[in-house]
Amino acid sequence: MSDALAAPADAGGAAPPRPNAVVAVLAFAGIVVSLMQTLVIPIVPELPRLLDAPASDAAWAVTATLLAAAVATPVVGRLGDMFGKRRMLMISVVMLVAGSVVCALSDTLIPMIVGRVLQGLASGVIPLGISIMRDELPAERLAGSTALMSASLGVGGALGLPTAALIADHFDWHVLFWASAAMGLIALALVVAFVPESRVRTGGRFDGIGALGMAAGLVCLLLAVSKGGDWGWGSGTTLGLFTAALVVLPAWGVFELRTTQPLVDLRTTARRQVLVTNLASVAIGFSMFAMSLVLPQLLQLPVQTGYGLGRSMLVAGLVMAPSGLVMMATAPLSAAVSRAKGPKVTLMIGAVIVACGYGLGLVLMSQVWQLTLISCVIGAGIGFTYGSMPALIMAAVPASETAAANSLNTLMRSIGTSTASALAGVVLSQMTISLGGYALPSENGFRTVMAIGAGAALLAFAIATLIPRQRTSVEAAAAPTTGEAAVAK
Repeated sequence: MSDALAAPADAGGAAPPRPNAVVAVLAFAGIVVSLMQTLVIPIVPELPRLLDAPASDAAWAVTATLLAAAVATPVVGRLGDMFGKRRMLMISVVMLVAGSVVCALSDTLIPMIVGRVLQGLASGVIPLGISIMRDELPAERLAGSTALMSASLGVGGALGLPTAALIADHFDWHVLFWASAAMGLIALALVVAFVPESRVRTGGRFDGIGALGMAAGLVCLLLAVSKGGDWGWGSGTTLGLFTAALVVLPAWGVFELRTTQPLVDLRTTARRQVLVTNLASVAIGFSMFAMSLVLPQLLQLPVQTGYGLGRSMLVAGLVMAPSGLVMMATAPLSAAVSRAKGPKVTLMIGAVIVACGYGLGLVLMSQVWQLTLISCVIGAGIGFTYGSMPALIMAAVPASETAAANSLNTLMRSIGTSTASALAGVVLSQMTISLGGYALPSENGFRTVMAIGAGAALLAFAIATLIPRQRTSVEAAAAPTTGEAAVAK
């Protein structure tokens, strides 16, 4: 990639960025956006009544966000590389604020879905933030900062659940979205004040046809995965969507390979380091979400089951919250390991820690403190893995493609979480007990899901062993010149 493609930022001559402020603001923006993922969980059972809609239709308030995020993340990443990462980050946060306001004013299903789609369009903030850090921070700050930014995805999700439960218990449910809008406005103001525009641009034209093809393929795939349990895995709708995805995505790949300025540079994506890291990301995303499905249900199931703990949603959120703090605390440790041994080793260590956390879950699931311990151990492993992935990706791509490459990696994690949700749903719906005329997930069902989560983490470890040997300094690996050298190979 020629240096001629790197254009100066609009704010030429501006004062140099303050690294501490840039890192703090970008991490805060990432946490605000990731809060959106857990914002509606406390009110999901009440959505049919609140929106006067059937339960199957009300579920679209969750599904719509998933689909919008999957499509928007790689598109926004590419636009950031082309027209400015800070600019696209600000647009993304504006989408979050707009979506939150629409939801806050909603009392029916359609406006709620529209608002949740707008919120989903903000999901590119975290990969954009990582890319801005690569462009603007000194090399010695990059490892820990990108690890913290990457971990903000889990931090926001973990802290959002108890916060949302507390608000839902004591205030009108619309306050959830007014609070989201307020935090979005704070994040936007901080970005305007402290985050500089990146000086690295690719220029060129946006691949509109590629964006439409990718959107169609991803929507078909994720819609089939996320709704297949409701529609029936053998139903014509589910099978038709899977078939459409199998047709559209390969056709899209062929088109991208033949396009001079593709939305996703598949040749770069096919490089061993990028490809293997993305495959490991799918497995890690799967493993992370299995915890989020199992632990809250165990905490809230009635004690009459013999294994449920009969606690409230607020307590369940408080049990999950420490895992987010652990993720944040392990970010500098993850960076230190990457500097000493390389990010490949950090990813492998994190995968093993996650597997150990699920191993604990197979034998410790009868007390609140035990589930808190499990969530913290898994959170520590996720902190290691999420901290290493941006370094691995940035070491293998040119600086001008950083945002697009990080966005694709984020999408791979999302595909993993969506698959985990679908598979865990199948397991828990098939392995049940009867209590008071209701079918509830059985203890063995939960153990099975945790065993699958451990297996996914071990799979990520095995995949990570295939990543090429890394330098022992993540700063050197993440420097723009390294990516340029990789292109020349």
